[in-house]
Amino acid sequence: MVLRWSVIGAPSSAGAHTPGVERAPAALRAAGLLAGLNDRGVAVQDLGDVEGFRWRPDLSRPNAQNATAVVRVATDVARAAATAPGMPLILGGDCTVTLGLVAATPGAALIYIDGGPDLYTPETRPHGNLDAMGLSHLLGLPGCDPTVASVASITPQRVVTYGFDLPPGDPERDLVERLRLGYVPAGEVHTGPAKAAARARFAAEAAATHFVVHFDVDVLAFAQAPFADVPEPQGLTLQEVVETLSVLVASPQFAGMTVTEVNPDHVPEEVGLAPLVDAIVAGLT
Repeated sequence: MVLRWSVIGAPSSAGAHTPGVERAPAALRAAGLLAGLNDRGVAVQDLGDVEGFRWRPDLSRPNAQNATAVVRVATDVARAAATAPGMPLILGGDCTVTLGLVAATPGAALIYIDGGPDLYTPETRPHGNLDAMGLSHLLGLPGCDPTVASVASITPQRVVTYGFDLPPGDPERDLVERLRLGYVPAGEVHTGPAKAAARARFAAEAAATHFVVHFDVDVLAFAQAPFADVPEPQGLTLQEVVETLSVLVASPQFAGMTVTEVNPDHVPEEVGLAPLVDAIVAGLT
């Protein structure tokens, strides 16, 4: 089989609000992610993990906690992804590992599948968790931490946000509109996931010669799919994610993906990670 995926673990919760997601790469492997891809006839090489980081309170940077670790992990991810022999599949970790994938694929468009657009900044996010600010730092919005923003950059024209609904007047929704980011809301995905994904794919293909995908499991409805670090009462179903990823990965311009914010501590024992792993495998194959 021709090598398709190079798996890189980023076991870091540096950008999160509490620990937990740093355990996700090992848990996803143990739940059979790589074996599942191989069983579908997709060749996978496991490149191991970059050096990880377990979240801790950062009293020196309360509004951009653990920024130094966030930069180090994202930079290590960028280095590993840029030299990977196959398509990079980054297993986070928190959302900030996506900065590394964007840095490794200069000029790429980005489809941002998430429970929210992560457009807060250190000035607007009192908790200081940088995983709520990932896209704002890629866009270099005012108030961002300059060291984090220096890892990678992207223009608004190359961003498509996907899978969340925000009410009118929400500050992040206002930013999505003001920046003219692409936006495929959850309601549209519920109506027809393949059609919604096709709209996102075509927008990304038109914006750049290649694109990458950020998949944060916060986009899932937590009661039906309890895998996320931050539970969301509303969201997509696993089947909607399968159909979405299937459309995106089929593009000849697709160039890699991150899987982020899986918290094994939140998963009931009787459920396990198998449903999520099965959905990712189905979507990628």
